[in-house]
Amino acid sequence: MDETALLAIIKEGIKTIIYVSAPPLLLGLIVGVTVSIFQTVTSIQEPTLAFVPKILAVFLSLVIFGNWMIGQLEAFVITLYTNIPLLLAG
Repeated sequence: MDETALLAIIKEGIKTIIYVSAPPLLLGLIVGVTVSIFQTVTSIQEPTLAFVPKILAVFLSLVIFGNWMIGQLEAFVITLYTNIPLLLAG
């Protein structure tokens, strides 16, 4: 296996990780900023008010995008496993 093939696999793996982790992270970020703005406007400083909605948003995103996330990971692993003979020979 040469360096270019290894770098291509690493690049594709990192890209897949970013795509798969983006929906929960972005939804958690949006909910966190929204709750923080709400807390600032209303002067409510309850720590659980910031924590619970973010957790619920991440779980909701996993329910909504979970099938797509599994599909992306499955496609990457299948591509990786089918290319093992080519990578070992080269």
